[in-house]
Amino acid sequence: MSDQSETSNQDDDTRNESSSVKEPQSSPGVVSTFEVPKMDCPSEEQLILMALEDIEPPVILNFDTPNRRLSVYHTAGASGIEERLSALGLGARLLDKRSAQVSEVDQAEAEQQASDKRQARILKLLLAINAVMFGLEFSVGVLAQSTGLIADSLDMFADAAVYGIALYAVGRSVVLKVRAAHLAGWLQVVLALGALSEVIRRFVFGSDPESTLMMSFGFVALIANVLCLVLIAKSKDEGAHMKASWIFSANDVIANVGVILAGFLVALTGSNTPDLVIGLVIAVIVLNGGRRILKLQS
Repeated sequence: MSDQSETSNQDDDTRNESSSVKEPQSSPGVVSTFEVPKMDCPSEEQLILMALEDIEPPVILNFDTPNRRLSVYHTAGASGIEERLSALGLGARLLDKRSAQVSEVDQAEAEQQASDKRQARILKLLLAINAVMFGLEFSVGVLAQSTGLIADSLDMFADAAVYGIALYAVGRSVVLKVRAAHLAGWLQVVLALGALSEVIRRFVFGSDPESTLMMSFGFVALIANVLCLVLIAKSKDEGAHMKASWIFSANDVIANVGVILAGFLVALTGSNTPDLVIGLVIAVIVLNGGRRILKLQS
């Protein structure tokens, strides 16, 4: 009985000694660095994201586009990464493969989370600005009988919807981001056609636009859209949904300047033609913006 107790005690001591020895920490994975000569804009980045999206466990990507470099953090057993990158036709070539430190992986994950939070914060502000401006500009456009203001307000409405869709896409898969961008593009096309129909209706039945209201609210809308561009500038290359948002705001600035100029010409000539022309131009700009977004592959 005593022999059994001694044996049991020895086993316990052995287990205690073993538990006090820390297992050597294995590397959480590998970081592979690629040279990608043809990666020179966000579209190529997003193509790469889509190509590697379904790898399990998920990989973490760090893009250095100016230097044409891509770092891929992945598990040691992950396969197919190099083959998938080569299949894109971007000239991807493996430069280096090494063990990834825990701190490196943590930093890459933290940067991705910070990017998602930053995008969400920006998009909420853009959504609020454009929703308020739509209500104001549409009301004034109807009051001023201005197709330019009405078309511009519909563009604001489209933008508010775009930012809402983009907000949904933050933190989701690349495929969902592309779908969100395309949905925004189709919405842009539909509203552009609506603006075109309003221009045609007023051309047929006539209108008497108020130049002072056109210029004053065109200027207010210009300030709002410049603010939107400033807010989104640093995040415009972070996915198709953010790129779409940038395209919309850039188009809006051009449209706002056009409304102000049209208001001045209406005051100068007393004719409604400048208002109809700017309404037509804005509708075409909106339509072209939708076309560009529908072409995004990233």
